Amino acid sequence: MAAPRPPPARLSGVMVPAPIQDLEALRALTALFKEQRNRETAPRTIFQRVLDILKKSSHAVELACRDPSQVENLASSLQLITECFRCLRNACIECSVNQNSIRNLDTIGVAVDLILLFRELRVEQESLLTAFRCGLQFLGNIASRNEDSQSIVWVHAFPELFLSCLNHPDKKIVAYSSMILFTSLNHERMKELEENLNIAIDVIDAYQKHPESEWPFLIITDLFLKSPELVQAMFPKLNNQERVTLLDLMIAKITSDEPLTKDDIPVFLRHAELIASTFVDQCKTVLKLASEEPPDDEEALATIRLLDVLCEMTVNTELLGYLQVFPGLLERVIDLLRVIHVAGKETTNIFSNCGCVRAEGDISNVANGFKSHLIRLIGNLCYKNKDNQDKVNELDGIPLILDNCNISDSNPCILACELPCTSLQPGPLAKQVPCLMFIHATIQSTLASLLALNFGSDFLTHLSVSAPAGSSIPQAHLRFCFREGSQFLREGSRPSTSLLVLLLGLVILMLHTQRSVSFLSSPS
Repeated sequence: MAAPRPPPARLSGVMVPAPIQDLEALRALTALFKEQRNRETAPRTIFQRVLDILKKSSHAVELACRDPSQVENLASSLQLITECFRCLRNACIECSVNQNSIRNLDTIGVAVDLILLFRELRVEQESLLTAFRCGLQFLGNIASRNEDSQSIVWVHAFPELFLSCLNHPDKKIVAYSSMILFTSLNHERMKELEENLNIAIDVIDAYQKHPESEWPFLIITDLFLKSPELVQAMFPKLNNQERVTLLDLMIAKITSDEPLTKDDIPVFLRHAELIASTFVDQCKTVLKLASEEPPDDEEALATIRLLDVLCEMTVNTELLGYLQVFPGLLERVIDLLRVIHVAGKETTNIFSNCGCVRAEGDISNVANGFKSHLIRLIGNLCYKNKDNQDKVNELDGIPLILDNCNISDSNPCILACELPCTSLQPGPLAKQVPCLMFIHATIQSTLASLLALNFGSDFLTHLSVSAPAGSSIPQAHLRFCFREGSQFLREGSRPSTSLLVLLLGLVILMLHTQRSVSFLSSPS
């Protein structure tokens, strides 16, 4: 008859089977540590016993790494390793005392070494993946809100563990390793990351593959985008898909419900410099889409997304001021608009097609969206900036924009939306003519009236309308059109096509006469 099992011993208020030697005992201990009071009263000796089991079980994993035929014999060892990690994971929840006790036993180093062995095995057994995940959860919990533990985790895990786990095919392993990275990173460690850019790039890839995962998103938006040095070092090394992903998250940060803070502005000014200079240097790669050879869709999408970011940046007053004086930006945008407009006229190519999307989806439908955003950027760069207004006029930008507002299927603004309606300083129309733009955001998904660049939705309400000399248009019709158009613009409604056509014709007619409209006093 077998000898009876010794009764459980009470250690500092925690009921623990003694001695801890088997899987059943570990599971009992794991369950006990779900309670806060048990975690707070656990003695250090318990964690030493768990560590001993972990070390003993890890020998079987080391043997399997040297001899792959031994992988089939790992089942019992993996069960023990899994429960050890679960026990330690639970013990660390909101308990700094246990975090410190476990860390001081050098358990972190043992755990990291074992996790690296898991990756070396290169097998997809569910029991191995479970042990792998629990080990990462333990590292995340021991580092949570504990700077000393974070430092030790970083010393042992960087860079090998992150390089091994962030590109793992199992999405939970990617998520848990991202959690550890997010928890451990600080300003000083970001500098180390600049010297190991592959980790940063792996985070971008992880978000690209698993956009639903919270941790890669937080790493990029809350850490990477706050380090202009890292972004500038990383951006040239990203492939086109990775660039689009990073730029998408930059747009998400700029357009989020929480506006950029005072601390964010200097950082995003550095980002603006990078984005603007890259766009000026590389924007003409979009012209490859007009060639007969199959274009590099990803390269074009990356360039288009640069333009999207610039458009969103110019909505922010501080960033706008910097971009308005960025060397060569306005000239390059006007020149690019002219070149692709001519290319669409000379031959049948992508720039000749109708349709409009942003930087996603079918590349064959992207050209007109690109045109509309070029026009949007021109308008924003002219906002309250007489030098840029005059520059648009000197570069013959007005006829170019007018030529892009024909009422036809090739009009880039028929389907595009999101162009902002901003107001320029009041003044005679003759001084405002260099600032033509499309009023766009408030008449979504329909042809926008071409007004003076950046007059905005209040433009129509500030006008005293009279028929041009020699015009057969009745005075009452003019007043009706501007009154109704103004109401539609203010309410964000969709006016009828006939009204838009008439408004467009009236504005063009006034621009030719330059004496049929004058500003009244500014609204209070």
